[in-house]
Amino acid sequence: MNHIQSRPALGGILYMVLAFTLGGYFTFAAVQGDYGVFRRVQIGAEAEELRAEKAKLEAELAQMTNLTRRLSDDYLDISLLDERARDVLGYMRADEILIR
Repeated sequence: MNHIQSRPALGGILYMVLAFTLGGYFTFAAVQGDYGVFRRVQIGAEAEELRAEKAKLEAELAQMTNLTRRLSDDYLDISLLDERARDVLGYMRADEILIR
């Protein structure tokens, strides 16, 4: 009676270890790598912040453009000019009350 003992081939075990290692590496890279899912979410959040900052700066630019146009030679707003001159020079009219 011959008893034959079978054992798995060493090449098959190495192949499975290599396959699992590569699969784990590529899964990790797909989730946490430079072009992974987490980085994509981070880039999306940064883009949203930059869009909000751009909108704020565009509103500020529109306000400055309006003030510049109102103080230009073509369209002079006397009340704005008076307000700016008093603010820059630190003057006030006799009928004004200053509250600090």
